[in-house]
Amino acid sequence: MRSRKSAQNIITSLLLQLVTVICGFIVPRAVIGEYGSAVNGAISSITQFLSYIVLLEAGVGGVVRAALYKPLAVRDMKAVSSVVRATDRFFRAVALIFVGYLLLLACGFPFLVNNEFDWLFTFLLVLIIGAGTFAQYYFGLTCQVLLHADQKRYISSLLQIFTVAINTVFVVLFIKLGFSIHVVRLTTAAVYILRPIVLRLYVSRKYRLDKRAKPDNTAISQRWDGLGHHIAFFLHTNTDIVVLTVFSRLSSLMGISEVSVYTVYYSVVAGIEKIVSTLSSGIEAAFGNMIANGEEEALRRNFRIYEFVSFLLTAVLFTCIGLLILPFVSVYTRNITDTDYIRPAFAVILTLAEAVYCLRIPYNIVTLAAGHFRQTRNGAFAEAGINVVLSCILVVPFGLTGVAAATLAAMGFRTTQYVIYLSKNIVNRSPALFFLRLAINSAASAACIAVVSGMHAFSGTTYFEWLVYALGVTVVCGSVISLFNILIFRGDFKNLLRIIKNTIKNK
Repeated sequence: MRSRKSAQNIITSLLLQLVTVICGFIVPRAVIGEYGSAVNGAISSITQFLSYIVLLEAGVGGVVRAALYKPLAVRDMKAVSSVVRATDRFFRAVALIFVGYLLLLACGFPFLVNNEFDWLFTFLLVLIIGAGTFAQYYFGLTCQVLLHADQKRYISSLLQIFTVAINTVFVVLFIKLGFSIHVVRLTTAAVYILRPIVLRLYVSRKYRLDKRAKPDNTAISQRWDGLGHHIAFFLHTNTDIVVLTVFSRLSSLMGISEVSVYTVYYSVVAGIEKIVSTLSSGIEAAFGNMIANGEEEALRRNFRIYEFVSFLLTAVLFTCIGLLILPFVSVYTRNITDTDYIRPAFAVILTLAEAVYCLRIPYNIVTLAAGHFRQTRNGAFAEAGINVVLSCILVVPFGLTGVAAATLAAMGFRTTQYVIYLSKNIVNRSPALFFLRLAINSAASAACIAVVSGMHAFSGTTYFEWLVYALGVTVVCGSVISLFNILIFRGDFKNLLRIIKNTIKNK
């Protein structure tokens, strides 16, 4: 049952990420082409500043999932209802605070971007984007957490696929029809309001929750311990753009268009990161179930297989991206002349930073599934501090490359901490296996780079030409890295095949 649910979650989550990545390229390109890099950069900055309000969530999402694993495993709906009521009350309070923050940001954001736009233009844009963010993250967040804890992530994934695709169609259509950016973003806000409404209707019908149950506030008592993890994850995805926005106001060497450059590259690496994290989104609840039931041997065995797959996937995908990102950006930004989008050093460092982040996902997900928030919170705060301080120090002399380097340093620190903690306290093994996998996959990646460097350099100007080139690079990287891993970690590969065979047989 766990394998089947995990497979459903992984497949739908992977489909969601593929749709999100594709749509994530279509929409910004349409915006840049019609309104310019400055408008695209402003939208990205506004979105990131609005996202800072989720810090008030204080890591409740992960804490609540951990609290729900046990009652869901034994189908104690009374306990589930109490946790859900406490969570819902918490998120509604955060939503009210968000409204005040939204108004403050709408008034102040025009001054952050050095008055590149009319004040009313920016004020309305912030309010419109904020409406979509408000609906998307808070109205249905409790229901989403419940579904994820119950190994039904596929429900929210399918719904999100629909809303992302429909939003992209409407955005492109409205841009082609010549509507203003405000009307385009208002359409996006309207589309995303549908998702939380449908989620709440689904949960109301499928779960017998007691709406009068006494809220179990002890279930979210670890939220302050989860805050460190939440801050670290949030800053990982948001620090760079905010720092670039602020320093575009303070430094004459940068403008808001630099945010647009960052967004284009980050969209590529973040898309790959989401594909890798799909594994965790599909099986986090399964690991939580094993821990709740005390299945220590099953946890160790399945974690090793998960680790093998995660390393292999990360190495293949990020080696490909490291080799393909500059050719892609050259095609993607062809005929755009308002700023320089070709940044080789930035591309390499940003790719490495996201690759290191993906390598830690298995260790992160199992540590939090075990509920070890307090034990690992100090490392999370340290990661956040490293990221912010180094970004502020390096942004002026090195620009985009500097903030990417700061992110890489923070990722390296936190990944090492997670590996050591999990190895010693949860799966009870030596952390040396992680470093062995890192060495083997690094060698395999270097071999791929050497092979591809001997090929003809990409000189195409169309997406079709890039796809043909990318196919050749992917075949080389997939073959070489898979061969390295299968030869060195044959036992893990055989166990993976056994699980796949059993899953198909059980269906």
